[in-house]
Amino acid sequence: MFIETEGTPNPATLKFLPGQAVVGDAGTIDFIDADAVAGRSVLADALFALPGVARVFLGNDFVSVTKSDSADWEELRPLVLSTLMDHFVAGLPVVAEGVAVLEDDIAPEDAEIVVQIKELLDTRVRPAVAGDGGDIVFRGYRNGIVRLTMQGACSGCPSSRATLKHGVENMLKHYVPEVVSVEQVD
Repeated sequence: MFIETEGTPNPATLKFLPGQAVVGDAGTIDFIDADAVAGRSVLADALFALPGVARVFLGNDFVSVTKSDSADWEELRPLVLSTLMDHFVAGLPVVAEGVAVLEDDIAPEDAEIVVQIKELLDTRVRPAVAGDGGDIVFRGYRNGIVRLTMQGACSGCPSSRATLKHGVENMLKHYVPEVVSVEQVD
């Protein structure tokens, strides 16, 4: 098994590509710290056991790992590669059943708008963000305000707020006139 490594716009985050599905079509899962795992992912538990791992993001076919400020990629990268290799070679499940991101309840009158927003996010935004080792997840819509969560490499990237406000917000406002603003939800 060969695992590729790519840099991301966030210098504290590396993207690891094992050449196979990680969570597949189940979406993405962002573990902001070891406490967030709580038995939800054997792989994330193993990665957080490594000294210097601060955040783990599981994508369709990649894993993004964010290091702590005190850690050095020269030391941490081989440990992450070894942990990933051991996990995938053993054929262990990546996440437990039923692990997902929750959305706010959507008002019935907003259902059509939400469909448009999700379609734009899925086709125009998520592929670009995934290329940088992250994801953008729809969390809710109410009174013209779209609530999104930046995950993976994008969550700590210095330019993520600008991307969200100037790029995503402007695009959504253009295609969906009902959108007034976009806000980040952590």
